Amino acid sequence: MIQYNLQFFAKEGPGGEKTEEPTAKKLSDARKEGQVAKSKEIANATGLIVLFLILKFGLGYLGENFLSVFSFTYNRMGELIKMPNGFISAEVFYTLIRSVMLKILLIIAPFLVLGFIVAFVSDLVQVKWKPTAKPMQPKFSKMNPVNGFKRMFSAQSLMELLKSFLKIGLIAWVAYSTFKDNADIIYLLFNMPLWQGIAAAGKLAIDFGLKVSLIYIIIAALDFAYQKHKFHEDQKMTKQEVKDEYKQAEGDPQVKGKIRAKMQEASRRRMMQQLPEADVVITNPTHFAVAIKYDTEIAPAPIVVAKGEDYLAQKIKEKAKEYHIEIVENKPLARMLYHNVELGEQVPQELYQAVAEVLAMVYHMQGKI
Repeated sequence: MIQYNLQFFAKEGPGGEKTEEPTAKKLSDARKEGQVAKSKEIANATGLIVLFLILKFGLGYLGENFLSVFSFTYNRMGELIKMPNGFISAEVFYTLIRSVMLKILLIIAPFLVLGFIVAFVSDLVQVKWKPTAKPMQPKFSKMNPVNGFKRMFSAQSLMELLKSFLKIGLIAWVAYSTFKDNADIIYLLFNMPLWQGIAAAGKLAIDFGLKVSLIYIIIAALDFAYQKHKFHEDQKMTKQEVKDEYKQAEGDPQVKGKIRAKMQEASRRRMMQQLPEADVVITNPTHFAVAIKYDTEIAPAPIVVAKGEDYLAQKIKEKAKEYHIEIVENKPLARMLYHNVELGEQVPQELYQAVAEVLAMVYHMQGKI
């Protein structure tokens, strides 16, 4: 069996197959645009279960307060009807409605705040904290009827439709099973006293709501897993996109190569300008050439002022002959200096003896010693 990688057959153009994993930059850019793996069902499910838990444990509080608002409104209406003129002015009626609405708002305010916190935390857990206004900015592509038609019949729309059918089916099943198990209580509601019937119906509705909420949480967890998978697949990149991103981040390799070549050329020019200061050029003789300068006022040890390989080595030797600089053949020393000492650096201590012998020979030939 021959193993092969299908990625090698992916098209190279922008429209190629998305076979590459998304880069950190791609995910960061998507995050800035507001594109994240998030399921709206998480917020809906948590909000629903919190609502029914509030009703379960706070129904007494709500009932008492709403009854007090009803009593206040009823008594106030009775007082207003008994007024001498026999009718209620618009201003008095407006004041009454405003008082009633304010009382109701104060009753439900804690639950509204709790609902907001639950929705906020559910989104925060999914996508972490990084607000952006990009999704709210108008985009003309969203108003394109062709794109809208495509979205209507996309895989995402199909998934949403299937999810809706699943929710309706599960809720219907929970409703049927709940009311079937409590059929005897439902039949007796008409024979119960008012408050007892209300309490029984409320308990039945809350139990049904909690069961639906648990089913909804399971659906939300599955939807979140699907949204994460879909987001990951959507963010995958083609081979060309990876190349383009690398060019943007690191620079075009061709441009970088040209810049590096220009820098090397400038370095070579400076090196050749310093070559006349050298005392000796040590060669391989054909592959390497290293120019040495020794000046105790500049450094305590000899310094490499120029070095080159092959073609550049030949140029160094030609310039050395032009400037009447001694050329000494020493294959091992030339190789050691070329590979171990950079331009402008001092000769290392382990090569002192070998370099000193070459310099002594040159100085003797020149009659300096």
